[in-house]
Amino acid sequence: MSTELKSGIYFAEDVDLAGSSFKKVSLSGARFEDVSLRGAAFEDVALVGASLRNVNLSDVTIEDANYAGMKLDGVLVTELLRVYRESAGLK
Repeated sequence: MSTELKSGIYFAEDVDLAGSSFKKVSLSGARFEDVSLRGAAFEDVALVGASLRNVNLSDVTIEDANYAGMKLDGVLVTELLRVYRESAGLK
């Protein structure tokens, strides 16, 4: 069953949206609490200024991303990657 949503503010609690598809959607300023995104796929997504806390990132893959300014536990990811590549003898 497919439901088309018009622009606006929505509140969803204790619902199952498994298998849903979102395309050309703005969720700027949205808040997600106690949400499962297991197996979800994100492509061409802007997370600029997003904050992730108490998240389970096990088995997450990130490719072709812009890491400028991104921090993990307060450490710049670009710096982590630079140090890793140097120690591994990579470019």
